[in-house]
Amino acid sequence: MSKKNFTGGLNSLLGETKRGRPVTQTKEITKSSQEGTKENETRATFIINEELLDKLKAIAYWERGLIKDVINTALQEYVDKKKPKPRPEEVRAKDQEANQRLIKIHGNKARLPKY
Repeated sequence: MSKKNFTGGLNSLLGETKRGRPVTQTKEITKSSQEGTKENETRATFIINEELLDKLKAIAYWERGLIKDVINTALQEYVDKKKPKPRPEEVRAKDQEANQRLIKIHGNKARLPKY
């Protein structure tokens, strides 16, 4: 005698339903580090002093916010204070070409540099 499969339950009567959070973004990904991020965001990895990171986490905790928001605010204030000149266009283009080359080789999977 074969076993019956009852895994569909009520959902099988109602039709196909997808689980999980719906995809709401339709941004164009130009760098693998943008995958899974919101509009105008990218993923970056930095080496940071442990004490400084602990203080940033404390600020985020007491402000009931996210560490990334604390870091974004701090960096924005620093950049506003410094008022840096933009990088030369040929340097930016070279970075863009390198990113596109990595995407072509590795797809949209992020790849960490070897140190």
